[in-house]
Amino acid sequence: MAQMITHRGTVESVNGKHVSVRITQPAACSACSARRLCNSSENKEKRIDVTCADAASFSKGEEVMLTGNLSLGLQAVLLAYVVPLVLLVAVLFVSIDALGSEPGAALAAIATLAIYYGVLYFVRDKLARKFSFTIKHIKEIL
Repeated sequence: MAQMITHRGTVESVNGKHVSVRITQPAACSACSARRLCNSSENKEKRIDVTCADAASFSKGEEVMLTGNLSLGLQAVLLAYVVPLVLLVAVLFVSIDALGSEPGAALAAIATLAIYYGVLYFVRDKLARKFSFTIKHIKEIL
């Protein structure tokens, strides 16, 4: 079974099929094995937008539980940090060899990153559907 990330939060607002949830990071983040990979450990409070079909069943101020798959979090880190770093270094070394110019190679590497992040921007809706939390009423869990 996949490991799950869970956060307890409070509903801030409900708008159509979107539920905005405020989560507060507990002090237990220091004991979490994924703390180095989780950006939310840097902030005390975070607002997360969850899309769900039964959004109308949630009300402002209600306590909810957010769950997400740990492997999706690791994939997000891979897409946001690891792939761009590998691209940057690879294009830099290939361009230095091909162009023989360090400034030209640096520009090529930066241009590659711009293209990479541009592609991520254009597929952001698809990524948002993949990298999402699910929301449950606390009373359903208890």
